Amino acid sequence: MALSVIRTNQGLVQPSKNTPSGTLNLSIIDKLPVLRCNARTLHVFRHGPGAAQVIREALARALVPYYPLAGRLKESEYGELQLECCGEGVWFVQASAECMLDSVHYFDDTASIPYDELLPHQFLEGMNPLVLMQVTQFGCGGFVMGLIFCHSICDGLGAAQFLNAVGEIARGLEHPSITPAWSRDFSPPPPHPQQPNATVFQNSPPPMPDYHLQHANIDISQDQINHLKQEFHDSTGQTCSAFEIVVASLWRRRTQSINLLPNTQVKLVFFANCRQFRQPPPPQGFYGNCFFPVTITALSQTVARSSNSEVVRLIQEEKSKLGKEFLRWVNGEKREYGADDPFAPPLVYTTLFVSEWGRLGFNQIDYGWGEPVHVVPIQGSAIIPVCIAGLLPSPKKGIRLMTWCVEDAHRQPFLDLMNS
Repeated sequence: MALSVIRTNQGLVQPSKNTPSGTLNLSIIDKLPVLRCNARTLHVFRHGPGAAQVIREALARALVPYYPLAGRLKESEYGELQLECCGEGVWFVQASAECMLDSVHYFDDTASIPYDELLPHQFLEGMNPLVLMQVTQFGCGGFVMGLIFCHSICDGLGAAQFLNAVGEIARGLEHPSITPAWSRDFSPPPPHPQQPNATVFQNSPPPMPDYHLQHANIDISQDQINHLKQEFHDSTGQTCSAFEIVVASLWRRRTQSINLLPNTQVKLVFFANCRQFRQPPPPQGFYGNCFFPVTITALSQTVARSSNSEVVRLIQEEKSKLGKEFLRWVNGEKREYGADDPFAPPLVYTTLFVSEWGRLGFNQIDYGWGEPVHVVPIQGSAIIPVCIAGLLPSPKKGIRLMTWCVEDAHRQPFLDLMNS
């Protein structure tokens, strides 16, 4: 899709008032190497004339209570990740495009979106802001927000909480309805801190996969989801969530389509919010990372030959252990030297990662012109078999599975099975 975007103004947005300085410690989850990356998303809005200026001003005001987001990451003398509250600000780009959003169908076709045109670029070497935002105004008066967010500071729920605060201020509130809270000290520190300049022996990086993952979208209507949930209730007398039944079907169909040998071990991995398991519970305004992987392991023929209901039961059984497993890990019981890292399962074709985006809150954020038509998470890696489960573009109701989980030879069989 060809799109001409003109970036007219860009620079740092700092908090609108003086904010505290100093160094903040991160949680044990924040400091995970796997989170030293950026999450990228596009947020498509049907209306919003003059959105860039409104959002820029609201952003500066929201950064007063959320001042850590205007800081920078640094490493302590022991090599541990910390946050320096320096107030340098976040990167903001104002842009425009002459075309109408309806002419590109509100970017409903995620495979053809010109991401590089809609995501912010920053050109200052070594600046490394934690948040980068581009607001592109379209000829119809709608706009697209391209967002890059440092995952070491916030998980999806936390990032949505911050954007909701920006939206509330943009709509005229004096202060966000939820007061942000840092609260990153929920795990005991390591008993023997690493000494400065100590030699660290690390495992060799895993071999790079040799497969090439293909993109495929699968839309599942609310009627289809309700039908699948009713089938589960009829066969078991129990209830299940939309996520559980859709992911069970996805894992079954993918396993059937990739033609593994019968005794091959396969894994399904997804990350679940664990705020409710923290002891004591975090304050309402906590916006850091707080999740833990749920990993279901089975033989390929078991998954392929099971019904949706049977696979849902496998998922529910593993989810029931989440609280206990999370607390064991937080308290150090599963972090002994040589133990398998639950946050780093093997990057192999037999492991399917699923990320749930529909309930994070991005689809409910309003900057003054209504909720977004569409929120598009952007693939982070070409080597991880992954599915992002989001919502269908408004006004449709249901789930969109944005997948990069099969090679070209398996793509059509996978789609045929998912659509059957």
